[in-house]
Amino acid sequence: MPDTSPTRADALLAAATLGLVAVAVAADRPAPGGAALAVVAGAVLGGLVLGARRWPLPALLATAVVILGYYALDLPPVGVAAPAAAVLYRVSERGRVVPAAVVAGSLLAVSVVARLAEGDDIAVVVGTELGSEAALLLAVIALGDAVRNRRSLRAALVRQAIAADEERHREAARQVEAERLRIAREVHDTLGHTMSVITLQSAVAREALADSDPAQAESALAAIRSVSGSAMAELRATLGTLRREPGPREPAPGFDQLPALVDGVRRSGLAVDLRVEGPVDTLPAVVGSTVYRVVQEALTNVLRHAGATRVTVTVRATPGRLALEVVDDGRGDPPGGPTSGRGQGLRGMAERVALLGGTVETGTAATGDTRATGGTTATGGTRATGDTGTSGNGGFRVSVHLPLAGVAA
Repeated sequence: MPDTSPTRADALLAAATLGLVAVAVAADRPAPGGAALAVVAGAVLGGLVLGARRWPLPALLATAVVILGYYALDLPPVGVAAPAAAVLYRVSERGRVVPAAVVAGSLLAVSVVARLAEGDDIAVVVGTELGSEAALLLAVIALGDAVRNRRSLRAALVRQAIAADEERHREAARQVEAERLRIAREVHDTLGHTMSVITLQSAVAREALADSDPAQAESALAAIRSVSGSAMAELRATLGTLRREPGPREPAPGFDQLPALVDGVRRSGLAVDLRVEGPVDTLPAVVGSTVYRVVQEALTNVLRHAGATRVTVTVRATPGRLALEVVDDGRGDPPGGPTSGRGQGLRGMAERVALLGGTVETGTAATGDTRATGGTTATGGTRATGDTGTSGNGGFRVSVHLPLAGVAA
């Protein structure tokens, strides 16, 4: 809301209006009563200038009435433009340009008619004084409107700058949140898979030592050492990102590391069949990383929950699209089964795929049914973002479809 309190500029305009009338009185030297009345009229006009900021239209109309009354009393002439100029400027500056122009034109018309009725020379009245008076009135009205427009433009620029700054802060917050979710997914995938493999391999080593089979125990311990080393490298890279440490970053796992991931799971005693069809050498890095993480999460869930003996991982690359399917022969996902442990992993899986505009389907492998529970539909067509449950056994299936068109290499 604009400030409506009188300012120093208003006081100066009011004083100038009063001074104009005082100068006219001094030059005309009227009778003492007329002089006093003229000064009072000048003071009233000055007071109306002070009130024009808060009450523009009433002050404008009152000014016109005082000026007309001033000349009706035959007081020293001061013209109509000069005593009305300050109020007209302030009224137009407050956005009342049309009323200001109407009142100014009316005052000029009344002045011209009155002077011609008194017998003044028409050439002087119309040819000289009317032009100068009209020019002054138009100038103050235009000046007030220009000041208002400039003030409005400056305020609009300030609002735009504030809005842009707020949008920058919102975008920074969105980027921070997206990075937080990315790091959370990376840590979840890395630790979840690693701990699952370590748990299984330590059990194998314990049984091998109990059965006096040092070769199998050594193999299990080697698998533990390998997977824990890989996990530590990934965690160091993630922590380096958080700390903004200089130096090269270890690249995120990609499609070329998928065989090593599968081999590590095989050493846990789970038979994994990896099938790759179509050209995969030219896959964009972000697609390869997404495929790796999805397979890693799917195999981790099989190790932890499925009770399966075999898993088939199938990757089919065609022009413009990649299909991934992970199917096990475990217990599936029966009602009341251990789906709660999979919830965060499936949610992170769906978020990764949705970022690339792909879709995820999960469900019992035997029937292909899918039923999302506790999740929400993600943008990009992802249909399973939370825990997944279906009725019946027959293994569990994760099916992913990723578009390749438009994905940066």
